[in-house]
Amino acid sequence: MGLIQRDAFRTMLISYFGMVLGYLNKGVLFIIILSTEQIGLVNLLASVGFLYAQLSSLGALNTSWKFFSFFRNSERDNYGFLKLMLTIVAVGSLLALILTFVLERFITEYYQDKSSLFVEYYYWIIPIGTANILFLLFETHLRAMFKNVLSVFVNEIGLRLIVFVLLGALYYDFLSFPEFLVINCLVYFIPALILFIYLIYLKEIKSFRVKIQVPKRFRKIVVKYGLYSYANSLGTVTVTTLDATMIASMVGLSGTGVYTTIMYLTSALQVPYRALFRISSPFVPVYWKERKMKEMATLYKDVSSVSLIMGSAFFLLVWLNRVEIFSLFPSEFQSGIWVFLFLILGKLFDMYMGINSTILLTSKKYRIDMLFTIILLLLVFTLNYWLIPIYGIIGAAISTMVATVVYNLLRMLYVWWKYKIHPFRLNHLIIILLIAATLVVSECLPTFSDNIFITVTNQTLEVLFLFILPVVVLRVEPQINGYLNKLRKRKS
Repeated sequence: MGLIQRDAFRTMLISYFGMVLGYLNKGVLFIIILSTEQIGLVNLLASVGFLYAQLSSLGALNTSWKFFSFFRNSERDNYGFLKLMLTIVAVGSLLALILTFVLERFITEYYQDKSSLFVEYYYWIIPIGTANILFLLFETHLRAMFKNVLSVFVNEIGLRLIVFVLLGALYYDFLSFPEFLVINCLVYFIPALILFIYLIYLKEIKSFRVKIQVPKRFRKIVVKYGLYSYANSLGTVTVTTLDATMIASMVGLSGTGVYTTIMYLTSALQVPYRALFRISSPFVPVYWKERKMKEMATLYKDVSSVSLIMGSAFFLLVWLNRVEIFSLFPSEFQSGIWVFLFLILGKLFDMYMGINSTILLTSKKYRIDMLFTIILLLLVFTLNYWLIPIYGIIGAAISTMVATVVYNLLRMLYVWWKYKIHPFRLNHLIIILLIAATLVVSECLPTFSDNIFITVTNQTLEVLFLFILPVVVLRVEPQINGYLNKLRKRKS
């Protein structure tokens, strides 16, 4: 875990700084400068644009992740593997473009009543999606090479700094909202361009004249895996955008603006997990290749334990300060407290399940994940169709939480059954008990002051003394204690 700890810490620091910028943009400036309808439009375009990117991938992302280690050979230009993936993405982008035009009439009819503004800007999903798929392909290739820092930096910090400047220009009337929206759609190309230049610098992209030398028998395996993973990943991404798209059609862009803002705020819970996942997941296909099941089982448990502790600490910090945090938002966002709770519980469970998705998708049994994804799609759509008309955006959050739990349980149980590995350790019971004790004690303690800063400080200290310190003192997770010891040695 030495390499994983070091790189995960770097990417986590960058991600947290990016999270601060993101909160400043979406949690403060969006709310101050934009109406909830405008927020809903910006976020809906981004969500559908990401779906467009996945549609364009034709499975190239998971294929690159799984197979690059088999073809990595700098002397032979990696057998033209990256060029093969770019060719697949080019074909997928053309198909996505055609589908976008074909679906225009259906989209217009579906959104005209509640979200007519989205219809007006519908075609701007094309540049967002194209930029996203290029960035994702380059970022996945770099991850497979164990190079993560630049990708995280340009996406988490660089892109958000540009949006921050655009918001300032909008606030001071240098830009109108339509101009802001158009430029915001185009800036997604900047991270992709930076990674493209970086790959040229690394000599991963020497020339487009590089021949694709992947043997035909391997091409068949690659294509077969790519098609399965494509259908599967497209399903999971559809689920992530389903809430926003159904809310937009059933509630309106204003409700979409509130929901997507709260959804973004909950994503901060997964910052440490994403950093850890980004570094640890490339080891899984290597372990499969070398038949190192013992190491994979250890990695599975390590990621699960560390993610559970980090995620729980953040959950406690935010949930115990929920009243104070949401008091800073406009009145339209007050229902977001319950949206926040259900979404964050789903994300916490997803983190606890660790790298089960990577293990399953890079195994020989990857086809079964298609079944789990179909179940996930049906579950989210059915629950949304039932609960949104009754509970509005809270209903969407409930359906997402339930579907996330069921989906992860199915994956985890299958991996356990087939490969006899699981994410559980006995010390997880101690963590869960500490979470429960912290919640009970903190909720029972009286509020000592009406001052919001004093209250937040008190409740933060409660999390520190009731949860974080016991985890460290009791050595509940050796990986965390080991990393803290390394930090102390560096300082001394």
